[in-house]
Amino acid sequence: MILFPAIDLYEGRAVRLYKGRYEDMTVYSDRPAEIAEDFVRAGCPHIHLVDLEGAKTGGTPNLAAVLTVKEASGAFCEIGGGVRSMAVIERYLGAGIDRVILGTAAVHNEALLREAVERYGERIAVGADIRDGMVAVSGWLETSGITAEAFFARMEEIGVKTVICTDISKDGAMAGTNLALYEALAERYRLNITASGGVSDLGDVERLAAMGLYGAIIGKAYYTGAIDLAEAARLAGDQTSDLEKGAAT
Repeated sequence: MILFPAIDLYEGRAVRLYKGRYEDMTVYSDRPAEIAEDFVRAGCPHIHLVDLEGAKTGGTPNLAAVLTVKEASGAFCEIGGGVRSMAVIERYLGAGIDRVILGTAAVHNEALLREAVERYGERIAVGADIRDGMVAVSGWLETSGITAEAFFARMEEIGVKTVICTDISKDGAMAGTNLALYEALAERYRLNITASGGVSDLGDVERLAAMGLYGAIIGKAYYTGAIDLAEAARLAGDQTSDLEKGAAT
């Protein structure tokens, strides 16, 4: 299972939100590139980045910070938040970011998602943020009215390979992740599922890895010291992604 320690960016700083609420923001560092280097030293060469400003407004307001993280760490970097046009997708991929995550756009602009998947294949992922069984959009500020089941089925039909699924009720709460949700998704859909939200201790990592899940995002648990990344990487196993394996062949 691939571990994706996370860096959420707001005004160039590494921050964390509690259950997606911008008013409940904690700033952890003014130097996100240093955090990224720590991830790699711990044996986690994949990084999940979120532009929290972009998630609300669209665009790439934290692009400079994103590229600094990529350059400093040399890690596999995926980025989400505000990816709502082909121009933004091309800006990130053209700058050397490895994978781009569509969230709101995957719900509201299926034509864009289909075009992006057709053009870039596995370098396009989708973020499915779930609240009470429904998909949330616009930085978790709105509910789409689409059920999680319908959304995942549509992603499979379109040809999306990787879906990052966040249980908003668990995010940042340090109360454990939604193991039942991820197990059900992994069994039902032919998708690479990355668990996000509430991965709060090594037991969560071990249980998710035992499911054969593709990936897991570690956020607040790293910043509070609740998870030792080096030990988490050992429990998760091989940290080489399918994209990297394909590039090496």
